[in-house]
Amino acid sequence: MLGALLLGAICVLPLATVSAADVEPGFQSIFNGNDLTGWDGNPNLWSVKDGAIRGQTTVEHPAKGNTFLIWTNGTTADFELRSSFRITPNNDKGFANSGFQYRSKILDATNWVVGGYQADMEAGPTYTGILYEERMTRGIMATRGEKVLWDKDGKKQVTGSVGNSAEIQAAIKKGDWNDYVVIAKGNQLQHFVNGRQTVDVTDECEAKAAKSGVLALQLHAGQSMTVEFKNIRIKPL
Repeated sequence: MLGALLLGAICVLPLATVSAADVEPGFQSIFNGNDLTGWDGNPNLWSVKDGAIRGQTTVEHPAKGNTFLIWTNGTTADFELRSSFRITPNNDKGFANSGFQYRSKILDATNWVVGGYQADMEAGPTYTGILYEERMTRGIMATRGEKVLWDKDGKKQVTGSVGNSAEIQAAIKKGDWNDYVVIAKGNQLQHFVNGRQTVDVTDECEAKAAKSGVLALQLHAGQSMTVEFKNIRIKPL
């Protein structure tokens, strides 16, 4: 990318509209709080309201498939991502699902389709904090609380625990803002929600492990829902 600045493992284009004020040392804000500069997605589904990125599906504007808001000013390799999210089901099923894609691939640029590692989140009681591999072959790579090794042959081995799933869920504020941290360093992937570690994955499967790729926010197909993100910042490791 012409004119890019290489910050450790993250290639970042300068954004004059982004302020580093009040961001932790070493972290760069990648959302300016005002508009979607530096991001690309379906304009019928993504917007900015009250200082937060908002992804929303409705009866009039459904997501025909899982779609994404893609960060266009860099890629992720070894990094720590911090953000706050709020997810709301706008339906009688209680369904709402989203996530952070990282080290991912753009599979269909026209329809904003991304595949790869996903730090999952939902309005329900099970998936927030897990590691899911969107549109790839491994699906759920670690359920909440698992410490996992994916070996060189692509087989999953649960090697320990990082916490109790029910206790992690109890600390999640339903319908309110929650903090999400994603750390990827080498082949180790870790997720944290509200300060509690949710997964620890070592991916030694060279044929499938991703070393770098795009960052994106998911808006899930299905029932009408809203997901919001604010204070998104990233640090190269």
